[in-house]
Amino acid sequence: MQTPADLTTRLMTLASQRFDRPLAELHADDDFFHALGIDSLQALDLLTRVEEEFDVEVPDYELQGVNTFAGLADVIARRL
Repeated sequence: MQTPADLTTRLMTLASQRFDRPLAELHADDDFFHALGIDSLQALDLLTRVEEEFDVEVPDYELQGVNTFAGLADVIARRL
């Protein structure tokens, strides 16, 4: 079983690759909208990729108020 820290690292790596941002500049508590320079449509694209990567489905209601990599990792951890 992956720890939330492992999930966070995987999320940041995925986001780094998708949005061409250096992984070293991303941190678990970063607001991913700000850190990645993305809008809500790009966040949906990221979520789709996350769901595919982790083979989970995350309902919209579980994402309300989630805007950090660590927060998203916690949501994914609950779905695994």
